[in-house]
Amino acid sequence: MAALVRLSSVCHRGVSPLLFRSSSLIRPLAIQKKDHDCLYLISAKIHATPSNYASSGSKAASLHWTGERILSIALLGMVPAAYYIPGPAVDYSLAAALTLHGHWGLGQVLTDYVHGDFKIKMANAGLFVLSTVTFAGLCYFNYHDVGICKAVALLWSK
Repeated sequence: MAALVRLSSVCHRGVSPLLFRSSSLIRPLAIQKKDHDCLYLISAKIHATPSNYASSGSKAASLHWTGERILSIALLGMVPAAYYIPGPAVDYSLAAALTLHGHWGLGQVLTDYVHGDFKIKMANAGLFVLSTVTFAGLCYFNYHDVGICKAVALLWSK
């Protein structure tokens, strides 16, 4: 029974609502106590400053995020290039970019859903094997068959 109600008007205690602070985000919750009909405010603090969860000298996470964004933008440019100028350079670039994009994406899924030290190590090892086999398979397909660009064009032509 959460409602946006000003607590001072409900409880008559003069409690002013909490506002957002610069160092943390506050999410107010209104609850009822069993012995009274008065709503009380509980605040859950979520700290949004990077210094709370990462060391100040480490820029690896920031560089990784930047690399993911650059790769995503590069993939947006490779799709028209694959259509207009198909060839080995675009085929191998797509193979590398798609494999890396999938590796990073599945790595985030593993980070979110796999727990336990041994399970995390096994899942990461499996991910590296899967990414290696994927890249090798795409390179084999590019070298011994028509390539990624022409294969997609053939799929769309039929």
